[in-house]
Amino acid sequence: MTDRVAVLADVHCVLPAFEAVLAEPDVRSADVIVLAGDLAVGPQPVETFDLVSSLGERVVWVRGNCERETLAWARGAPAPADPHLAVGVWAARALRPDQVELLDGLPQTVTLDVRGLGAVLFCHATPRDDEEFVLVDSGLERWSEVLSGVAEPVRTVVCGHTHMPYVRLVDGTTVVNPGSVGMPYGSTGAHWALLGGADGPAIQLRRTELDAEALGAALVAGSGFPGIQDWVDAYVHNPPSDIEALAAFRPKTI
Repeated sequence: MTDRVAVLADVHCVLPAFEAVLAEPDVRSADVIVLAGDLAVGPQPVETFDLVSSLGERVVWVRGNCERETLAWARGAPAPADPHLAVGVWAARALRPDQVELLDGLPQTVTLDVRGLGAVLFCHATPRDDEEFVLVDSGLERWSEVLSGVAEPVRTVVCGHTHMPYVRLVDGTTVVNPGSVGMPYGSTGAHWALLGGADGPAIQLRRTELDAEALGAALVAGSGFPGIQDWVDAYVHNPPSDIEALAAFRPKTI
């Protein structure tokens, strides 16, 4: 049984935010750090991947759609036309061969026995798919559909993908989204979750405060991505609100 698990999702190679969360006392002391997908695709890929490797066996990394896409781009898949994905193609081709190999074989789901929660399933988008959308306000019918393959004794499912933190109950199953470390929507700071432990709540949504101006400056100085200033303006200085993100994601839930 694992006593304490820190869950970090959607880091997107934003190294200063990742470092800030890893420096949190409850993350440093956690037995396991679960990366719930989409560590990849962002402005500091080589440095971020090296930091993950330095953490050793404490890290359990679950595949997100960005890991899958990064692996394909790094191995020569055509670049997509969508300009928003330019940073992903650039990042994929910046990685060293040993870093690309880290992506090959990442699991789509991982289940851990966590104190106070029992069997917890970790995934990126949903347990059955690494990029489909299901939202905090999606109906029970939609939630039941995407969780239909989750078997007993799992009663807690942790996912990411939408970059907004929440906890909700779905027909006896607790669904947890820790939010995004590197690209939060609707809020500031770096969001993560702490699970388990003998004392206190078994599920805690956490936020690490960040100075947006300092974060943006560090990314501009530390990234070789040609479009880094535009990226920082879009995702650090003017991130989408929760209303904007939910409106964009909702048509994709059908």
